[in-house]
Amino acid sequence: MSAMLETPELPAVFDGVKLAAVAAVLYVIVRCLNLKSPTAPPELIYQDSALARFLLKSCPLLTKEYIPPLIWGKSGHIQTALYGKMGRVRSPHPYGLRKYLTMPDGATATFDLFEPQSEHCIGEDVTMVICPGIANHSEKQYIRTFVDYAQKNGYRCAVLNHLGALPNIELTSPRMFTYGCTWEFGAMVNYIKKTYPQTQLVVVGFSLGGNIVCKYLGESQANQERVLCCVSVCQGYSALRAQETFMQWDQCRRFYNFLMADNMKKIILSHR
Repeated sequence: MSAMLETPELPAVFDGVKLAAVAAVLYVIVRCLNLKSPTAPPELIYQDSALARFLLKSCPLLTKEYIPPLIWGKSGHIQTALYGKMGRVRSPHPYGLRKYLTMPDGATATFDLFEPQSEHCIGEDVTMVICPGIANHSEKQYIRTFVDYAQKNGYRCAVLNHLGALPNIELTSPRMFTYGCTWEFGAMVNYIKKTYPQTQLVVVGFSLGGNIVCKYLGESQANQERVLCCVSVCQGYSALRAQETFMQWDQCRRFYNFLMADNMKKIILSHR
């Protein structure tokens, strides 16, 4: 009896359970933080041209290996959360004028116009025509931050407000923005061209906006007139293939599907 009391089995088993629990937690941390992902320079796909060579020479960062911050830098989830929330606590509030355009079907398109705060570095009149991401508009923090930086570097900015996205602007026709409709963006660009006949254009699209601006430029040769360049940021190239990814539970991808769907539902229901 005394020998049995001196060498109990339960603590050893309990220690094994604790060790397994710690190992499981470490595995989840490594997997969620994507710590095993190797670092590498970005893969560049481009046509050899004078513009491409100029960009590579001017932006050597494009060919350097990306070294993310330790621990959390390899996790897209944490980067999104930190930059999406904490990184914009003190985002600027640029002042602009809201413009209203009546579309042929009765819809009311709106965009915000921001004048430059300094002279452009080459002394030219350049306007950035900007298309935000899905369900976004000029009042979003990342747009405000981008516009403030552009203004301070001598650019005029025109930011499209996706049809139905602004909470204080009612729909005047039975439709809202879609993935493929370029009507409102085209109306904004035409307004800028007529109002500022001397200006050159830099076309910028974020996420869904990247799809819209690229589609707009490809619809007609006339749409490319006075356009210096187009910049598409974080564009999704195939909604169907992206949806396959968003339906996966791995890396919590499906969570984003719920967030985006919930956001879209709120916009639709606000106009019911």
